[in-house]
Amino acid sequence: MRGVDTNFLHTFLLVAQKGSMSEAARQLDLSPTAVAQQMRVLQAELGTPLLLRVGRTVRPTEAGYRLVERAESIVRDTARLRSWVHGNELQHELHVGTIATVLHSALPDILQVFTGRHPNTRVSIRSGVATQLYDLVVDGSIDTALTLKPAFDLPKTLGWKLLRQEPLVLLVPSRLGHIDPLQLLREQPLIRYDRTLGGGKLADEYLRDAGIVPQERFELNSLLAVSMMVERDMGVALVPDIDSPLLDGKALVRLPLPQARSRRALGLLWLRASPRKGLIDSFTACSEQAMRRPAQDRTDPGAPRPQAT
Repeated sequence: MRGVDTNFLHTFLLVAQKGSMSEAARQLDLSPTAVAQQMRVLQAELGTPLLLRVGRTVRPTEAGYRLVERAESIVRDTARLRSWVHGNELQHELHVGTIATVLHSALPDILQVFTGRHPNTRVSIRSGVATQLYDLVVDGSIDTALTLKPAFDLPKTLGWKLLRQEPLVLLVPSRLGHIDPLQLLREQPLIRYDRTLGGGKLADEYLRDAGIVPQERFELNSLLAVSMMVERDMGVALVPDIDSPLLDGKALVRLPLPQARSRRALGLLWLRASPRKGLIDSFTACSEQAMRRPAQDRTDPGAPRPQAT
């Protein structure tokens, strides 16, 4: 029997995790046929069935579950060995994922600090929603992600660093900045932030807890677009306070909300066994430095209401 290809083991782990060869193929940028072929070769090499088809999904056999336990450490050790052999070669490229709100706010500041420390390192940026970025970190497609903290307990293979907790604020045209925010939510058209996203879910929960049924006008998944529509006096918006420089100078007011306890947890996610762990640690430090701001510049639900800008 020939040696088992560790790339095939990585593919097998992803298939087992996703319960789907087609989804694993999408994550790996392979065809479903190529993934199926890898699984056939792996099963032939090990001399036993590893996957069972159950309806539209696949799951490991008993032997497959045993392989999952062993393959995780093999793939991890192989990544460490590659890092050792290549030395500093891997330290000249970093793959970063980010949610759109960070892309339009803190990311340029973070990259400015990071490239100052690592002028010869190439950084590739990939944007997506939090669930997509989680999968990309897990399968090694990106090294780290500026994203929202998952609602479930993280596996021990992943690292997490909280960078900022963002409260909800009510974004309103400057002419309405003197009015109580709950009154505005009841009386003004609402430009909703997408309820499938973390900030949109928090906003939806706040409205339910406050017993407010808003007059919905639009629903968008771009906070920048939301702010532009509010500036044009098309409604008000309940959004996370992302502190984007793109909002500076706009005819907007951010009103703190009474009894807004929930905050959006923004941070960095990475694979602990990454061969680029040194760069990830440095990127984390740069992110903390870039996102550290004086307390008086942040919107505090207990602070005096801000004036129109």
